[in-house]
Amino acid sequence: MAAADELAFHEFEEASSLLAETPDAATTSGRGQLAPQGHVAVEVDSGGIYGSEEAEESDKTALLQEEKQQPGFWTFSYYQSFFDVDTSQVLDRIRGSLLPRPGHNFVRHHLRNRPDLYGPFWICATLAFVLAITGNLTLVLAQRRDPSIHYSPQFHKVTVAGVTIYCYVWLVPLALWGFLRWRKGVRERMGPYTFLETVCIYGYSLFVFIPTVVLWLIPVPWLQWLFGVMALVLSAASLVFTLWPVVREDTRLVAAVLLSTVVLLHALLAVGCKFYFFQPLPLEHLALPAQATSLPANLLLPPTLRPKAT
Repeated sequence: MAAADELAFHEFEEASSLLAETPDAATTSGRGQLAPQGHVAVEVDSGGIYGSEEAEESDKTALLQEEKQQPGFWTFSYYQSFFDVDTSQVLDRIRGSLLPRPGHNFVRHHLRNRPDLYGPFWICATLAFVLAITGNLTLVLAQRRDPSIHYSPQFHKVTVAGVTIYCYVWLVPLALWGFLRWRKGVRERMGPYTFLETVCIYGYSLFVFIPTVVLWLIPVPWLQWLFGVMALVLSAASLVFTLWPVVREDTRLVAAVLLSTVVLLHALLAVGCKFYFFQPLPLEHLALPAQATSLPANLLLPPTLRPKAT
């Protein structure tokens, strides 16, 4: 029983009386720190809390600095992001333009909200040079078949092709984008593409004409027109299938007129290039062999070589 009494809690009278007399006195903690009575001294590791807050504030300031440091549209660095694509992305977008099919949106499946200017720029440049070169080669090959045809290098065709292609790829999408933006105010459900997406659609749609122009070197008129019609159908179908999800929310009349205008302008570009850069030979060169065969032989020979009459 004595051991149990020793283990019992005993209140120290001196300490209790001292605390009663001076309630505001300080007590000594296990670590030697003083804490006032009535308050609990809690040690909190404030470094972790303040460290996380400082990290969040630094992230916010970094984001704000990035937003402030965005270059203006008149600087070269602003347009640098539109050329930030790799070869696999460009090839995937070219394949998408060459194989159009209903329900397959070129913007949603291939651009994925990341339009580029690299592909359209080089497609237009390549098409312009190929048009000018093949247009000159057509006259060279015709001269080899008929020496009476006079050929001189036509370097101005490079300028004509470049101005025509680049104006078409920029001005027509600009007009289309402006019209769709205007119709968006009339039909709230319509969500038009951005201007760069529209330029990207038109730029990649012209890729099919590059091999077609090379095939136009074959001197068979009906085969040239066959290749041209096939390329026009593929390119126009790519435009129609891509623009249809945007214009279908509008009235039927507006959608039909808009898509018909798009196809008509595309056809005018293809037919105009065919007639200007691959113009047919003049009629006098085509009729000369027939006239020569119909004339008498003594009229074609010099007087010294004419046979003597017996």
